[in-house]
Amino acid sequence: MKQKIYIFSGLGADARVFKHVDFGENEVVFLDWLLPDKTESIENYARRMARFIDAEDPILMGISFGGIMAIEVSQVIPTKKLVLLATAKNRSELPALYRFFGRIQALRIFPVSLMKRTHFLTYYLFGVKEKEHQRILSDIFRQTDTRFLKWALTQILQWKRTEKPVNAIHIHGTKDHIIPCKQEMQAKEIQGGGHLITLSHPKELNDLLTQEWKNITA
Repeated sequence: MKQKIYIFSGLGADARVFKHVDFGENEVVFLDWLLPDKTESIENYARRMARFIDAEDPILMGISFGGIMAIEVSQVIPTKKLVLLATAKNRSELPALYRFFGRIQALRIFPVSLMKRTHFLTYYLFGVKEKEHQRILSDIFRQTDTRFLKWALTQILQWKRTEKPVNAIHIHGTKDHIIPCKQEMQAKEIQGGGHLITLSHPKELNDLLTQEWKNITA
């Protein structure tokens, strides 16, 4: 049975990072990020994003920060399944350094605008080696609203959720330098995959997703 899948991209990312993903026969809706209020909570933002979802029991899919947002939206509306890529399912799955930065509110003094400049270290951290993928990543960072970027990074560093979603499929690259893959994640692993597995390892990802679409729509 055909399902409706709502996609949450990463930090300012757009549909381009999903250009190689096979969604089967399912209907796909890419959700645009809203501009957050400066002090808006992630819970309130999730409620606003949920208004754009009109299907009953949808599939929510997200990569990186998009996965975190998919989890938060699933607390607002009933969902059939979460498909989480290169993300954390709760606060404990984030690197301890991120949680420390969140406690000391490091982003108050760090110029987030510097993150919009991509270079060899950015490409290494995101695991993108091909020139085309590097260009897409550079375009995404350059086009991302700085206010949204700072707000979203703050939400990641200060994320409070402790419980894990029970209806989630978690897929993660073993060479992810942004959110390292840990055994306790119990994720379906893509060997050698970095943070943008949708671009760098589409075949391996689609092999996993093809089976998952069959299981979900059976």
